[in-house]
Amino acid sequence: MQTYRNLMIEKQDRILTIKLNRPDILNAVTGDVHTELAQVFADAQTEPGVDLIILTGEGKAFSAGGNISWIKTQYKNSDYTPGMLREARKLVHDLLDLDVPIIAAVNGDATGLGATLALFCDVIIAVDSARIGDPHVKVGLVAGDGGAVIWPLLVGPARAKEYLMTGNLMRATEAERIGLINYAVPAEEFWPAVNKMAQTILGNPQRAVRWSKRAVNKHVLAATNLVLDYSLSLEGHSMMSEDLLEAASAFLEKRAPKYTGR
Repeated sequence: MQTYRNLMIEKQDRILTIKLNRPDILNAVTGDVHTELAQVFADAQTEPGVDLIILTGEGKAFSAGGNISWIKTQYKNSDYTPGMLREARKLVHDLLDLDVPIIAAVNGDATGLGATLALFCDVIIAVDSARIGDPHVKVGLVAGDGGAVIWPLLVGPARAKEYLMTGNLMRATEAERIGLINYAVPAEEFWPAVNKMAQTILGNPQRAVRWSKRAVNKHVLAATNLVLDYSLSLEGHSMMSEDLLEAASAFLEKRAPKYTGR
């Protein structure tokens, strides 16, 4: 595989580990990170000798989602936004097109695009203290880069709309209870649980594993084809709104936002 600046790639036996490696910003997604994420899963697809992928984060967070300072710089950036939306579409489809199973090892908070990355994986195991949610709306954005696709599939439209319209976060234990993730486990049991799941999957005939994933992903792909382009278009429009600039500015200045609806 190629070398990435913001991702750490480790291959051991039949397992490829992809680790978001910007702990200094809680593995938040800047433009460079976004571009690398839009490439790494297609890259992994062609890596020989890999039967399972583990996706995780370095440090205390899985991924804090979009970097607010970077988001503010993209306000009305008509040169960058179309490319970013194309990358977002490619990222989701690359995740779904991967033959090998992906375990999301959610080692800490997973929010925004960070949550979307985890939720599009095949099995999601989180440390029980992690917070999970999609607060796009709190910075004036539509959760268009996958959240509007995957949340309704996992928890139904009513709960999906609640969390996507409030931007509220939940503990991993609650995420497990409502079916958003597979397991929430104590910190000391976290990596043993991830490794046990990996070895259980690897112990099965790989053709059957991969084809089972493909069959189930037909449901996810159908929803993706129905929703993703539309939701990305709406997110692109929301990136041009004055409320986005106000939300990002208020967050960085630690003050209450004053929205105008424009």
